[in-house]
Amino acid sequence: MRVALGISYNGQAYQGWQSQPSGNTVQDQLEAALGRFATCAISTVCAGRTDAGVHGLMQVAHFDTELQRAESSWVRGTNTFLPPGIAVQWAREVPEAFHSRACAVSRRYAYVLLQSPVRPSIEAGRVGWVFQPLDLQAMQSAAAMLLGEHDFSSFRAAGCQAKTPVKTLHRIAISHGTPRESPARDTVPSCYWRFEFEGNAFLHHMIRNIMGCLIMIGQGVKPVAWMQQVLDARSRETAAPTFSPDGLYFLGPQYDASWGLPTQAVSFDWLAGSP
Repeated sequence: MRVALGISYNGQAYQGWQSQPSGNTVQDQLEAALGRFATCAISTVCAGRTDAGVHGLMQVAHFDTELQRAESSWVRGTNTFLPPGIAVQWAREVPEAFHSRACAVSRRYAYVLLQSPVRPSIEAGRVGWVFQPLDLQAMQSAAAMLLGEHDFSSFRAAGCQAKTPVKTLHRIAISHGTPRESPARDTVPSCYWRFEFEGNAFLHHMIRNIMGCLIMIGQGVKPVAWMQQVLDARSRETAAPTFSPDGLYFLGPQYDASWGLPTQAVSFDWLAGSP
């Protein structure tokens, strides 16, 4: 039988999703827990790999097994052996035709950013940070230039293994909370920003590189038109430095409703402004 899992994780302590010789990845932890519960080796395939420090609210992975277990048992049994920062949210038996990566019609991410004169403390590792004010309209205008199908080579990491840099961005939405004055009476008001991305697929570091460019435009370091120049250049050297992974959350893949899989998990409720 083939089983699909929805997994949430705090990525701070791990070297990303994909298995590494160190064993310190989310996939390594998940497969070790599944192996202990099932008492046999289990190999998983995920919907989208995440980088070191990036969080997952609903990663989806599948595996094949000859064991017959109730869906609730896969959840509770696997979670028994997982560390506190990783938890299986749901399990579903799926047809053999289902593939967590190939069947995804789109993928969604959110970046949560703190604008404040003071660095994060309680939320350290869970939000990005800027200490200068951002211009919403400028960033929205720049983001609009990226929508649709494009060659995103300018936003691609050197080690990216994708077969093609051509991807389609369906949606970029930018919003922020109500700015409030800092207790220290600094001139820069504090607030949280949320950047949402949805596309058919993403290149390695693509969102973090886009974030770097949006921040530079939002702070007035670069004009709005610069985003189009970066996109057209198809060269990583033209774009901003890769932004911090701290505030990046993989919201998960989207599938055709016929598969009957959940569209979000309880962990979504924790993230401010979740849909």
